[in-house]
Amino acid sequence: MKRSKWVAGLAIAAAGALMLSACSSDSGDKGDTGNNGDTPAAAESYKIGVAQLVQHPALDAANEGFKQALKDAGLDVTYDDQNANGEQSTAVTIAQNFASGDYDLVLAIATPVAQAMAQAVTDKPVLFTAVTDAVAAQIVASNEAPGANVTGTSDAAPMADQFDLIKQFLPDVKTIGTVYSSAEANSQVQAKQAQEIAASKGFTLVEKTVTTANEIPQATEALGDVDAIYIFTDSTVVAGLASLVQVAEAKQIPVFGAEAGTVESGAIATLGLDYKQLGYQTGQMAVKILTQGANPATMPVEFAAPPFTYTVNEGAAQRMGVTIPADILSKADKVG
Repeated sequence: MKRSKWVAGLAIAAAGALMLSACSSDSGDKGDTGNNGDTPAAAESYKIGVAQLVQHPALDAANEGFKQALKDAGLDVTYDDQNANGEQSTAVTIAQNFASGDYDLVLAIATPVAQAMAQAVTDKPVLFTAVTDAVAAQIVASNEAPGANVTGTSDAAPMADQFDLIKQFLPDVKTIGTVYSSAEANSQVQAKQAQEIAASKGFTLVEKTVTTANEIPQATEALGDVDAIYIFTDSTVVAGLASLVQVAEAKQIPVFGAEAGTVESGAIATLGLDYKQLGYQTGQMAVKILTQGANPATMPVEFAAPPFTYTVNEGAAQRMGVTIPADILSKADKVG
């Protein structure tokens, strides 16, 4: 395994001395040493620690996309995949293990894991993905200049467009409910943004928070008779979405999501980003760090580029008593 170039500076002097020694040698035997004669150079290999908050379609897709980018770049990589199963304490433990381990780079998938990695891992590059607002979560100093060894990609959703999408489905919508984890910094950011957007569009946003997935059904019931439910990119709620959808279907309340994985799991529709592509974008950043010596401190946080994609779940729409507008159905990816 080769240490990524961004931490290789300390080895330059030693490497230079070694090269001078080799050049001054009187031996003409090229033998099997080094990269002389016809002997090929050994391919570089890397070890990457991957920490994911919880298993669900969006985060799984980001993980897959990240690895595909490194594969497409021809890198020989060994991955140490770890899953925190939705537990912040487990994420902290994984981060501590990665900090003391021999890794060339660390990938953190979702905000709580990225926070843990930024705190614990300080001597090797850390990339994150599926993080909504890395500045608000105190993961980076700024999006333009992260300032340390951590950078990555944001999954900030086009929320204003998504609220317009709800209006297209439900022209008379007045109240929109949402359930999110009070422990997830990214969801707190989205809640503030949602309140501002809802107010600007004349909607009332009703919020209920949970601390664990077990509280989701009760929180959904507590929303009351809202016209629709909108789900943030909240790892806790998305992982336990089935229980929310069950309540919503029983009450005939349409559910909309911020990303396609939520639609796959039972929401009606979204206009969102492609998490596999977002992960791929993060993987391209990793290639620059590992092979070109790019410094995370000066690599701006990247955002998913439009156009965004419509995704609809026809079965979910039928169960919730909603008709998908024909113009959306004609251009949407269909799941479920």
